Amino acid sequence: MIYLDNAATSFPKPESCLRRGLEDYLALGASPGRGGYDAAVQAQEAVQDIRERTAAFFGAAGFITCFGYNATDALNTLIQGLVRPGGHVVSTRLEHNSVLRPLQHLSKNSVCGFDLVPFNGRGVVEPDAVASAMRSNTCLVVLNHASNVLGTLQPAAEIAHICNERGIPLILDASQSAGSVPVHMRDWGISGLAFTGHKGLLGPTGIGGLVIDPSLPVRPTRYGGTGVDSADLLHSMDYPERLEAGTLNLLGILTLGRCLEYLKSPGNSDALCRELALHKLLLDRLSDMDGVRLHCPGTGEGRLPLFSFNLKDWQPSDVGSVLDGDYEIAVRTGLHCAPLVHQDLDNGPKGSVRISLGPFNTQADIEALLEALKAMAN
Repeated sequence: MIYLDNAATSFPKPESCLRRGLEDYLALGASPGRGGYDAAVQAQEAVQDIRERTAAFFGAAGFITCFGYNATDALNTLIQGLVRPGGHVVSTRLEHNSVLRPLQHLSKNSVCGFDLVPFNGRGVVEPDAVASAMRSNTCLVVLNHASNVLGTLQPAAEIAHICNERGIPLILDASQSAGSVPVHMRDWGISGLAFTGHKGLLGPTGIGGLVIDPSLPVRPTRYGGTGVDSADLLHSMDYPERLEAGTLNLLGILTLGRCLEYLKSPGNSDALCRELALHKLLLDRLSDMDGVRLHCPGTGEGRLPLFSFNLKDWQPSDVGSVLDGDYEIAVRTGLHCAPLVHQDLDNGPKGSVRISLGPFNTQADIEALLEALKAMAN
């Protein structure tokens, strides 16, 4: 199989990271923070080390890392924990349903209102448009750092500057960008970030979380055991326990730690450059192919190696089925959980075909895809 759906989840995974994570787990299998004996203390220390390394990975040394299932889990925690009754949220039409649905839920239940800023013809949200959408009661801005449909990176630092001038926290959805491009939370002025481990961080599914400024007052939305203050029937308000109810995914956290080491290694430093070079080759060739409609095409800096397109006279789902069945090429079709992007691109209810490259794709993969699409277009 030629795998071109890394925006959904990266594949294949670096085997050494998963094996070493499992070895760590077998050696430190006790519940972190759930006992005073040596094994539990060692597990807690290992988790704390990975918390600190995760924050540092996102340019946020000294910030708080709280673990969860994935970015959707983290975004729900942040949005529902920060919005106040009567407040207003600014977000964008590039967002994934992990942002759109929580906002819609809060609005439907009369908790808050929200406005969604459009993207321009290059697939980028203009900072001035975000500023114009703010109101006197705006309490939060949520920004998709990289579109999972278009691959465009958003001007997070510029938007954060506007938010900081007005005392409004900015939450960055780094689902696609984490592990693929550098993020500098402190330098940019980002108050909180949601990440998942199974995409650009190359880890397993079921592990993700959030990194926040310690001063950010996120209310807990779930309650339960934390391993501390057990006599108090009210949930702890200390970080990270405030946002972590129940036993942690120790295996996922330990494996994530190994993946962070892998991504920081010298041999991985030019992975994105290789992916972007393949991305450029693919777009250059597709732009000359009859019947291919590329959405907000572009290459180089300011983008991830992913894009979407439609093929004339073909439904996106049929393109995916033929690529899979006849050519053993795996791509993603449909709305990609980002329906408003497709509305604005006039793609209709069927969406588009998405190609997303990863660190293990080769030029041979690209040539195979191009040959298949050429045959289908003809």
